[in-house]
Amino acid sequence: MNCFVKSFAYFTLTIAALASPDAIGQTPHNISQKPLTNDDVIAMVQKKMPESVIVSAIQARLGKFNTSTNELIRLNAAGVTETELNAMLSTGKKGPSGAPSTPSEASIPADPGPSASAMPASKSRMPRVVVSAGSATQELKLEKTQLAETKTKPSSMKNLAADSAVSQAMQAGVNTAAYGAASHMNSGIGGSAMQQAGGIFSGVMSHRTPTVTFVWGVPGPASSNILQSSKPSFTLDFSRTLGINPEDYEPALVKLTPAQNTCRVVGATQGKADVRSSAAADWQMYSHFLEERVASTPQKLASGKYKIAANAELAPGEYGIVLRPVSKEKKFSGGDVARAQGDGLMFDAIWTFQVSDDAE
Repeated sequence: MNCFVKSFAYFTLTIAALASPDAIGQTPHNISQKPLTNDDVIAMVQKKMPESVIVSAIQARLGKFNTSTNELIRLNAAGVTETELNAMLSTGKKGPSGAPSTPSEASIPADPGPSASAMPASKSRMPRVVVSAGSATQELKLEKTQLAETKTKPSSMKNLAADSAVSQAMQAGVNTAAYGAASHMNSGIGGSAMQQAGGIFSGVMSHRTPTVTFVWGVPGPASSNILQSSKPSFTLDFSRTLGINPEDYEPALVKLTPAQNTCRVVGATQGKADVRSSAAADWQMYSHFLEERVASTPQKLASGKYKIAANAELAPGEYGIVLRPVSKEKKFSGGDVARAQGDGLMFDAIWTFQVSDDAE
């Protein structure tokens, strides 16, 4: 009898355990499912899986992601998109139950201090700029420069602005946005975009030469941001931008040169004719870069956070805030520059403004 009672009790406990909420839904498939890793994501990208599918996979499964700076740079170089990286970062902040995990030292934002308080809060990881003129502040829209080719040597900004090949290329509208339409650097879409751009730009050259001049420009004859102050100051934040080391860059203030009422030339340098299709980071494009710098002194607030203002009053005209490498020897990937991704995005980014004729 005692044996029967013990057997019945054991049977009852077993049924109760199998019927418990923790056991319901635990199929052999999802019990044995392994967490996703950085290499799993790279593998899906290299197989050219759609971005939406990769993001869903990251969100649906537990992730064991390494989100250190070096790993983010490696992931970005492998073609992982900003949306996919953000999904990995978001998943990495959650524990097994989906609840936020205990903040680590790296995930606790540093106190920006009173000097950085002009930058409004945002979830965006793109570089941002806020302009202050007197007591008024306004966030400027991030623009991306267009890239054109010409055989004219970069001897002066005026010569480049007068070059019809530059204005024709700018009017063609083939810019970094066309390359950014491709989700991944090695995707078929990216390849076709590169071929299309190459076909249009080849029209401005009679034949392929070993070295050409690359010209950075902003579409339109004038900026829509008109300032009534000749002494504006700017606050920048690129501390959260993915795929780059914020210590590699600092802001600069440049004067733009209008070109035949079609665009404003930002700067230029020379390089191999096929450099835009290269994934290798071997282009020291800033070592001999031509641009019209305005004397200014960047004030570093924190890593990737700056304030900058001109040392003297600005004369009426067209200007831009740009991000430039601290070292002129820094090497870039021509493919990243053409697609405005990673380090290429940093160099291609610009925030334009116009100082009006009656500015005070």
